[in-house]
Amino acid sequence: MIRGLYNAAAGMLTQENRHDTAVQNLANVNTPGYKQVNSVARSFPEVLISMMGGSSDVPTPTIGKLNTGVFAEEALSLYQQGVIKASSKPTDFALVSDMEMTDPATGQNIKFDGSGKFVSANGEVIYKPEAFFTVQDQNGQIRYTKDGSFKVSTDGRLLTSTGYQVLDSNNRPIVLTGSVDSFKVDGQGYVLDPKTGARGQQIGVSVVGQPYQMVRDGEGVFRIDDPQGAGVRLLAGNDRVEVRQNYIETSNVNASEVVVDMNTALRAYEANQKVIQFYDKSLDKAVNEVGRV
Repeated sequence: MIRGLYNAAAGMLTQENRHDTAVQNLANVNTPGYKQVNSVARSFPEVLISMMGGSSDVPTPTIGKLNTGVFAEEALSLYQQGVIKASSKPTDFALVSDMEMTDPATGQNIKFDGSGKFVSANGEVIYKPEAFFTVQDQNGQIRYTKDGSFKVSTDGRLLTSTGYQVLDSNNRPIVLTGSVDSFKVDGQGYVLDPKTGARGQQIGVSVVGQPYQMVRDGEGVFRIDDPQGAGVRLLAGNDRVEVRQNYIETSNVNASEVVVDMNTALRAYEANQKVIQFYDKSLDKAVNEVGRV
């Protein structure tokens, strides 16, 4: 009976985490570049139950397996591209990315599923590479973001909406030399001279080969603890990535799907709550009524 209480409590905690994740997604449905998060639940290891107290001459009979509950293991981000919307601000940017990869087994282009994953014939899991703006936090640490709603500081530095420094392809701060109205960038991210049209600094765009190794760091940015293991590299000329000025990538949150998931988590939470109340009443009877007999 006590084991049932623990299992139901674990279920409540898992559904609470699932509900909180859905609320977070809904709160960021209008946040540029936000990527939807899905809560992943896992079951605790099963245990094999055997009968106790038997004779040493008789083999102990096996009763069966027992599941020991569930827990919220992790939260996975979906890196599907959001809708690209036109903007009137010259400091708004969007990355239009459609990276291609070849299946090493067949030599054909990979068709990734909705989550950006592909499983080859030999069981190898391949993830779709994703492109991110390269930025720097206040401590000088490299971070990555899809939020291209930039702004310009008083000293001409290009910043993210939350104040992170936007870097160029050499990890140097991008500084505007002219007015914001004359700020022009081509499709490869090069800042164009307003008078001659000559290319200057290139907006830093990083391609991440293993995007599921990225960790949310708050304020719309991600960090990567092992850049080499995650396959981080600079944007190459043959990559199918375009930098679009005067555009912004919206959140990829599916609001209707998230609302359904939130309500499902609430109902499951209530069901586990009822189970705990049932066990509580049963224990009450066992202690206060059966104990008097």
